[in-house]
Amino acid sequence: MTNRKTLNLRPPSDEAIDPEALNKKGRGWKISDKRLDELHDRAREMKRFASPAHKALAEKFATANLGRYTFKRFAVVGSAIVDFNCHNLGMAIMIEEEGEDETLSKRRDKSLEAVGIRVMRIKAAHIEADMDAVLERITLGMRMRIDDKNKRRGENRPSHNRPSNGYSGTTNRDQSE
Repeated sequence: MTNRKTLNLRPPSDEAIDPEALNKKGRGWKISDKRLDELHDRAREMKRFASPAHKALAEKFATANLGRYTFKRFAVVGSAIVDFNCHNLGMAIMIEEEGEDETLSKRRDKSLEAVGIRVMRIKAAHIEADMDAVLERITLGMRMRIDDKNKRRGENRPSHNRPSNGYSGTTNRDQSE
């Protein structure tokens, strides 16, 4: 008797996406090279015809001193193109333009967050109206992301209470007194 597997399609739901199911591999996440090339071509096209809000924020990022954290414009992350991506932080910024499909955006955000990329959404009108407030919000988001990464890094380290050489921190003279 042979075991047969059947294909069952799950209805779309708000369940969390399993990061193991995405299987990051090679240049992408189990995406054909042809599809990746199309995504990169689309990202280049988006750079050429960027919105005024995107150009303004890109100019601020280009002149800002963010240390080792840089934001790449129209970055391809998996099968998505994000407006700005900071690989070191695992943070993406998406600019919400008028008339965008909200369900597609939420779905893309869920898949990115499932693999550890935090998505920050900013309305284009806010960028054009009050750039300083937007930059402050981005800075706060970056600080939160840095804190999250430091906490996770600390949780993964083994705790070492004492060195293994037998030294207890006191000298013989301290013990005799």
